[in-house]
Amino acid sequence: MGKISEEINDDLNFLGSHTLQPKWYKILKLFILLGFLLGLSFFLGLAHAALFFACFVVFPLLIHCTYRIKTRKFTQSWLDFRIEKDADGKPKRIGKHYYSAVVVSAILSFIISQL
Repeated sequence: MGKISEEINDDLNFLGSHTLQPKWYKILKLFILLGFLLGLSFFLGLAHAALFFACFVVFPLLIHCTYRIKTRKFTQSWLDFRIEKDADGKPKRIGKHYYSAVVVSAILSFIISQL
């Protein structure tokens, strides 16, 4: 069990420290998700919102794990995750594949929550 908690801590440290997304975006996306969940529960009910949230946690977790495995703990380039640094010495941002996967997971989560 200690190994899993170390891996989770590694991921949490990476999420807090990476510059692949602006800091304001890291915070904003939480408020976007919270607002969407509140709207969904208001208009469609708490059960639909809970199912959407459950699916939306699982799908991005799969995306994260895929990127984590394919990039060897974010140390190797893969798809739109690039290790090369820009002129300021910061890692380049994640691109279209990652965000497309997140949008698809949100759409799938919404569809599943309506079934």
